[in-house]
Amino acid sequence: MNQGDSLPPRQIPLSLPHRPALDRADFLTGTSNAKAIGLIDRWPDWHSNNVLLAGPAGSGKSHLVEVWRAASGAEAIAASALTSGGAEALLANRALAVEDLHAGPINEAALFHVLNLAAERRATVLMTSRVWPAALPLRLVDLSSRLRAAQPVELGEPDDDLLGRVITKLFADRQLTVDRAVISFIANRMERSLEAANLIVERLDKEALAQGRAITVHFAAGALAPFLDHHPDLWSS
Repeated sequence: MNQGDSLPPRQIPLSLPHRPALDRADFLTGTSNAKAIGLIDRWPDWHSNNVLLAGPAGSGKSHLVEVWRAASGAEAIAASALTSGGAEALLANRALAVEDLHAGPINEAALFHVLNLAAERRATVLMTSRVWPAALPLRLVDLSSRLRAAQPVELGEPDDDLLGRVITKLFADRQLTVDRAVISFIANRMERSLEAANLIVERLDKEALAQGRAITVHFAAGALAPFLDHHPDLWSS
C-alpha cells in the first residue's frame, strides 16, 4: 500500500455529552405522533386528568414530557422511583409526569396513592409506558383499573418522511451536518423505529470521530456493517 493510500490513524473518541434539543419547536411531527403532540399543545384544556402516552422506545415520549413540563410546570419522576411518602411534594404544582411504567419494579401502593391524591386535588398526571396497562405485571387490582381508565394516547412507528427528519435532527444534535444521500441511505434500510435511528447515528458519530472521516454514504456503509452484524434487528434489508 502506498503511503498516500494509508488510512488516517484511529483516534480515541471522547465521550463528550451532547444535549438533545427537547423544546417544542424541536419536536418533529408526523402521522405517528400528531395525536400526542396535539394533546400536549391543548394543555390545560384536557378532557381527562390522567393521560397515558404509550409507544415504542425512542418514539418521543420523553420529549413530549419535557414539552408538557415547560407548559405546565409539572414535576417528573420515574415510576420505579415512587415512594409512599413523596406524593404531597410531587403534586405541589398540581401537575406530575410519571415516566416508564413498563420499567419497574413499581411501588404499586405509592402510584395508586399519587393518582388518588391527584384526583382529590384535581391535579393532572401524565404517564408514559412502552406497553398498555393490560401488559403491565400489576397485582393491585384498583391500580390496574385506574390505569385502564386513563386517557390513552398512542405513538406509533415513524413514516418515511418523519424518520428522515428525525435522523437529520439526531445528527444536528451532535453538531453534525450530513448529505441528504446519507440520510436516504440509512432511512431506506433501517428498522422503522426511532430507537434504531438513535443507535445508528450514535455509531456513525463515534466512528467518524475515531477515524477522522466525514460521514458519506461509503463511510456509513463500512462503519455500520460490523455494528449491524451484532444488531441485525436494526437493519431491514
